Amino acid sequence: MRVASQRRKHILTRLRAGTADVEALSAELGVSASTIRRDLTRLAAEGHVLRTYGGAAVPEQSVQVRAQENPREKQAIARLAAQFVQPGETLLLDAGTTTGALAAELAAREALQLHVITNGLTTITALAGVPGVELTVLGGRMRQISFGTVGPAAEQALRRLTADRVFLGCDGVVAGRGICEATEAQVCLKELMIAQAWEVYVLADASKLGRTASTAWALLPERWTLITDIRATEDQLAPFRACYGVRVLIAE
Repeated sequence: MRVASQRRKHILTRLRAGTADVEALSAELGVSASTIRRDLTRLAAEGHVLRTYGGAAVPEQSVQVRAQENPREKQAIARLAAQFVQPGETLLLDAGTTTGALAAELAAREALQLHVITNGLTTITALAGVPGVELTVLGGRMRQISFGTVGPAAEQALRRLTADRVFLGCDGVVAGRGICEATEAQVCLKELMIAQAWEVYVLADASKLGRTASTAWALLPERWTLITDIRATEDQLAPFRACYGVRVLIAE
């Protein structure tokens, strides 16, 4: 029983990192595919994973849960990201906890005279009523799990706007592929945000680098900036450094 529980714990760790294929897990752990399937069924019954065709995925976490994960790293990323914001600029801030931390960082500054466009409730809460900040809220369908709006209404409003910089959050980011999220609606809005901004920043703590746990993908432009934290290993960072046009910054 102890061996089985340890195996399931390892499977859950790998799923959170993006490995969801039964055959790959079977080879890695040296057990049969049927044993992995039974483990996944057990994990699904306990509410830890969602079964998918050929494997499983970790359920999307609520914004309240994600806010408790790696808070110091997210604050460090937000502080570094805020250094690129210049007075008088128009910004696009994606929904999410790290972008919310950036909004809080900007709210503490004076005389920035910013126009901030956002679909994120955490950003709205941080910046509403802050002197010198003009806030434009993208309407649409509210995703309760992420506190962000998505859908045709948000996209239609965004098409009429442009920004100097966009700061994006993500479930995961993969060099040469893009950023992943739980739904197509999220990535459609992110791709439009990218198209409407002059400069693109992806705010991703080390746990997000190379992570492929979600199934919907948004493509990134040739030139963009990754801001991550000091826990990121060289193995994680090397694929991004190898991409032409990608700037990698480490928040300490």
